[in-house]
Amino acid sequence: MRAFDYAAPSSVDEALRLTKPGSAFLAGGTTLVDLMKLDVLTPDHVIDVNRLPLNGIRLSDGHLRIGALERMSAVAAHPTVMVHFPVISRALLLSASGQLRNMASIGGNLLQRTRCDYFRDVTAPCNKRQPGSGCPAQTGVNRTHAILGSSSSCAATHASDVAVAFVALEAMVVVRGRGGDRIVPLEDFYLLPGNTPQVENQLGPDELIVEVRVPVSPLARQSTYLKIRDRQSYEFALTSVAVALSLRRGVVLDARIAAGGVGTKPWRLRAVEDALKGNPAMEKTFSDAAESAVDGARPLAQNAFKVTLLKRTIVRALIDVAGVR
Repeated sequence: MRAFDYAAPSSVDEALRLTKPGSAFLAGGTTLVDLMKLDVLTPDHVIDVNRLPLNGIRLSDGHLRIGALERMSAVAAHPTVMVHFPVISRALLLSASGQLRNMASIGGNLLQRTRCDYFRDVTAPCNKRQPGSGCPAQTGVNRTHAILGSSSSCAATHASDVAVAFVALEAMVVVRGRGGDRIVPLEDFYLLPGNTPQVENQLGPDELIVEVRVPVSPLARQSTYLKIRDRQSYEFALTSVAVALSLRRGVVLDARIAAGGVGTKPWRLRAVEDALKGNPAMEKTFSDAAESAVDGARPLAQNAFKVTLLKRTIVRALIDVAGVR
């Protein structure tokens, strides 16, 4: 790990004033510190934000409001989240290990970097880490890579589980900069790689996520998160699905669905949602709707299995939420 300057401001304004080229914010450190040890990230200035007043989990103005420094474990176990937003609780509980969930912040989780091995190996080329150097995943080991939203420059998947749940529920992030606050839908906050995979989101270098806001809705109460992975614990998703449903007399009134493990960002599945609405909540409906989930998929040599796996994951999650067989 390279030498760096360290500061621990006590206010958001102070933290923003301290930003300069080569700065990085430190919260739980579960991503940043790992990447600094590998020399993947080499900030000259580390700004510890743990003293900032960015905590709190509450319902207000029709939204669940979560402070960016709330720990993943605290959000997962909060009674309001468990009852009204079970998909969020479940996504968090299926993330990482208990020890890491106790350390990692919600804001940090949303900003975590990809687990692509090429990105994390400084001896390998990677357009995310070194623009213009190439993307070995295109022809190399790519079993865990994206089939949706990729480009010839990058096929790395987004790592966050809870971001998938947040996107399904149409959550927003409150971003604070020196000019004030702005509110950005999380789905729009993340950017596709295109020709600039090193630009992953809309966060400016002198901005900080201060809060996540999730609209309160009947759908959120009837929701779940299903994660398929190579082993039961401490593993990233091959595919995952966040599902929220509104049912009446066995008919789907409304649906919100997003997928993880298959896209370069959390992937909202609007075509699947539209195919479900107004149709009976039954396995055939779910299976027919899931076909549109892979429209535009671009599988690589080793990850074509994700096309079928994603569709099956959607069907299983819908069956679980709807309570049908």
